[in-house]
Amino acid sequence: MEEKTEAMIETIETVIQEVTSALTTYGLDVIGAALILIFGLWTAGKAQRVTERSLTKSGKVDVTIAKFFASLVKYTVLIVVVIAVLNQFGIETTSLVAVVGAAGLAIGLALQGTLSNVAAGVMLMMFRPIKVGDFIEAAGHAGTVKELNLFVTEMATGDNVKIIIPNSKIWGDSIKNYSANSTRRVDLVMGVSYDDDIDAATSVMNKVISEDDRILKDPEPFIAVSELADSSVNFVVRVWVNSGDYWGVKFHLTKTFKLAFDENKIGIPFPSTTVYLEKSD
Repeated sequence: MEEKTEAMIETIETVIQEVTSALTTYGLDVIGAALILIFGLWTAGKAQRVTERSLTKSGKVDVTIAKFFASLVKYTVLIVVVIAVLNQFGIETTSLVAVVGAAGLAIGLALQGTLSNVAAGVMLMMFRPIKVGDFIEAAGHAGTVKELNLFVTEMATGDNVKIIIPNSKIWGDSIKNYSANSTRRVDLVMGVSYDDDIDAATSVMNKVISEDDRILKDPEPFIAVSELADSSVNFVVRVWVNSGDYWGVKFHLTKTFKLAFDENKIGIPFPSTTVYLEKSD
């Protein structure tokens, strides 16, 4: 009985000695790694918040891109912290960095299409050729921009069909932004009969234009004979309006010109075909 007790005591003493030796050997490393990890996590969070706050306050960077760069800063700091913790334990980090780099390259090649969309999204947000609410033509589609994020641009057509376009296609193609400028020019072509007085027709169109308050006085409205066509004398009519009034003025002028011409007995010719029948004996 006494022998078993002595053996147990010896085993406990051995364990205590090994634990004490391990704590002596690795204790400072563990404490140092823990301190590095705690400080690194705090620094990563702080760097993320400061980056996002600074970019947002500048007013020149979109909120989405500010969050993206803030997250990028956070994870960069975290990578440095992990390497520092591993180095604290004496682990060789050179080979680890090489493996991570190779894995990153492989992932980058596999996701190059996605990464190109991210890069294009960053460029769209930085240079702001379009923004939410703009009516644009891009990548073969026309519609109002509803959302712009790092990967895709969401648009809605005039009949409210949702279109999602990868950012790389928009950035890599020409963009026609109808909402970028505050004013637009309405162009119309009106034809009258060769038998009608072109000065009277010009006067009628000027009167219609002057009665529409949406048409701007500067630049001045422009009316001129543009073509002597096969069956009509064609006028080009150009007026400037605020961008939001473009379609309303265009449709209104087209209708009102027709009504005014009818009222003043000015004919609008239309294509016609005359068929002659010859009676043979």
